[in-house]
This record gives sequence, C-alpha cells and structure tokens, in this order.
Amino acid sequence: MPTIFSKIVAREIPAEIVYQDDRVTAFKDIHPIAPVHILIVPNHEIATVNDVTPDDEQTLGHMFVVAKQVAQQLGIADSGYRLLVNCNADAGQEVFHLHMHLLGGRSLGPMLARRD
Repeated sequence: MPTIFSKIVAREIPAEIVYQDDRVTAFKDIHPIAPVHILIVPNHEIATVNDVTPDDEQTLGHMFVVAKQVAQQLGIADSGYRLLVNCNADAGQEVFHLHMHLLGGRSLGPMLARRD
C-alpha cells in the first residue's frame, strides 16, 4: 500500500513541492517545527534506514545534494540548517517512507535535551 509520501511524489494528493526530479521530491512539512521545515524523500519507497540497500546509495547521496540546493533556494544555507533522519518508532518516525527533515530559519538549539 503506498505511503502518503508516495502519493505526494505521484501528485495524487496536494503538497507544496519545492523540488522534484527523477530520484527525490522535497516538500513543505504540514506541521512545521521551524520556520523552514522541508521533507526530502526518495521517489521510491524505502520504509526505514534499516531497509536501505547498496542500490540506494546514489539516491541517498543525492538527498544531501538536494538539501544543500533547497537550503540555498530558501535562503538558510549561510545561517545554518539541520538535517535529520529518524529510524523507527523510538526515534519518532511516523511515516514509514524514509525521509530527511531540513530544518532552519532560526537558531535550533541543541539536538537533544541532556538527561543525567
């Protein structure tokens, strides 16, 4: 069964797409946690990082190239941005179609709260 992200890639449901090519699609998150919150997804479904194969290497590398390009396009490349990939439930993955969060537009603070 296709994921919601696969439906966005296929343009079956609306999304604010900021970049798309034959390997990846980037679109605005509908529940942003930063002024800039973009999701970058491979056009073919990969459920989690645990499901990545050697055949996916070029696509995954391309996601970083696209992240740089989108950050420049949206004016946050020089001030800084964060790239984040969650894997499975404990990490907070909600949609099981691998995706990279591009976050920026303000100071993002520390990655995780420290626990003693």
